Amino acid sequence: MSKVRIYTLAKELGVDNHKMLELLDGLGVAYKSVSSTIEEETVELIKQLLAEEAGADTTGATAEPAVADTTPATETAAAPAEPAATPARQPETEPAAEPVNEVPHRAPVVTIMGHVDHGKTSLLDYIRKTKVAAKEAGGITQHVGAFEAKTSKGKIVFIDTPGHEAFTTIRARGANVADIAIIVIAADDSLMPQTREAIAHAQAAKVPMIVAINKVDLPQADPEKVKTDLTQLNLVPEEYGGDVVVVPVSAKTGEGVEDLLEYISLTAELEDLRADPKGQFSGVIIEGRVDKQAGVLATVMVQEGTLHVGDFLVVGESYGKIKAMTDSNGGRIKEAGPSTPVQILGFSEVPSSGEKVQSAKNEHAAREVIAQRADQRRDEEDARDRRRAQRSLEDLLGPLGEVRTVNLILRADTQGSVEAIQGILARKESDDVKINVMLSGIGAPTEGDVLLASTAEATILCFSVTPAGGVKKIADTKGIEIKSFRIIYELIDEVDRLIKGNLEPVFEERYLGRAEVRMVIRHPKSGNIAGSYVTDGMFRRNAKAKVTRGKQVVYEGTVVGLKRFKDDVREVQTGYECGINLDWNDVMEGDIIEATEMVEVEQA
Repeated sequence: MSKVRIYTLAKELGVDNHKMLELLDGLGVAYKSVSSTIEEETVELIKQLLAEEAGADTTGATAEPAVADTTPATETAAAPAEPAATPARQPETEPAAEPVNEVPHRAPVVTIMGHVDHGKTSLLDYIRKTKVAAKEAGGITQHVGAFEAKTSKGKIVFIDTPGHEAFTTIRARGANVADIAIIVIAADDSLMPQTREAIAHAQAAKVPMIVAINKVDLPQADPEKVKTDLTQLNLVPEEYGGDVVVVPVSAKTGEGVEDLLEYISLTAELEDLRADPKGQFSGVIIEGRVDKQAGVLATVMVQEGTLHVGDFLVVGESYGKIKAMTDSNGGRIKEAGPSTPVQILGFSEVPSSGEKVQSAKNEHAAREVIAQRADQRRDEEDARDRRRAQRSLEDLLGPLGEVRTVNLILRADTQGSVEAIQGILARKESDDVKINVMLSGIGAPTEGDVLLASTAEATILCFSVTPAGGVKKIADTKGIEIKSFRIIYELIDEVDRLIKGNLEPVFEERYLGRAEVRMVIRHPKSGNIAGSYVTDGMFRRNAKAKVTRGKQVVYEGTVVGLKRFKDDVREVQTGYECGINLDWNDVMEGDIIEATEMVEVEQA
């Protein structure tokens, strides 16, 4: 035995992985993870340390009786008192074994991602057939499925996220819900554009990745090429000295599947996944659909707390009461704890994948939550109106004087253009600015690009390609900026402007207009509204406001609303009457309201 994996040695010696890593740390041995290998000399040292620990534990209990056999009777008579110390020592180890208030562990939630024909669904089907008691229908599904697999290490929950381009939305959501991402790559095909996208989504979600090289049973399989290609994405396999776990598998024969499940359990153990089944419930919508017979069905992944039939749930700005719950095997259940996927009947509207779910005590409480969310949404819409300037690369870089990272997604008309732009960006990096190209490709940006940009707070740069109308609309909805260039020097100028430090826009306060308050209108919901006459300039909603009473400034704040008669308006010109709603209720007749706005100043 020249080398042995750490977790294998831990299993042989009967200690847990954390204990083994502590011993290695004490010896100063470098390792990447529990799947790393160590030398035979290190193995012998570990065994010696464990033997010494075991000897120390037993010495106190056995030393006195051993001596007692050769000592006078008076000492022998006293010796039996010493073994009583053995039970006294046991409680020293019990606090670690039975913490009174420790949050229990939960099963890992795993998503399997990859190209559509690389065997992802076949791998899931093999795990279902061998690890799930109740049989389920196999084949490609048109929605995200979830099931629980029983292994020797415990339960593992799998989310099925199809690899089709059309289901990029679901794939992005799957990476965020899951604790571990399995990237499936065919041994005869290596990396594909959708594989790269799946890896980018997993990296953006900051979840541990395990690479499963599938179809190793084929004659043309070349796992080494896949490993080499992975290094080009800065994903270095453990056997090459990196920290990426790579497992060769065959969904057809089952080769390597047990090893894959073992690695999932090891990764979950190191992640120390916990959830309180008695805590406040929270969960995520995996999928929502309408069944012709049952009505609206929603699959929920329970993350914290426990769900019960009869509970009220709030999703977005709608709510429902759980009438029935079904587990992943199709059986009716009355409650579901953490890391449990359940199908729920009780929503009146189909919830969207990825939406968060929370519980409410009763229907009244659920309605209150919805009302608060509606108010918050309106406030956010108003805030977006105030931030008229679009989000730019400068905003992403943040304050000067810090090491900043800019996340970018590149799209261009040819591979040559992509490589040229990447070369330019690499040369523009400095000690203060790091440019991270998360994903690059040929062709117009896709909905998946927008979702990845949203997850990772990235900007999409396009060269000689333009986004489709639907993609642009989604980007606007999510607040993602897509910047298009036709001339490469314009893109270079943009990057130069960032690196040189011309980052923070300079604003100045500019006068807008003045109004006189002629009457105060009491409104039950909006508070006091200042019925005013605009005497100079103009008033604009979301402008800054200063209220003067005599010679004293009594209030400084914001114009939160403007009305002309009963209609909400954005602005009112000189010579018109209007209702000005301030976030302040002490306005009085005769007050003078002055409006200003912050305007970006052109810099030389």
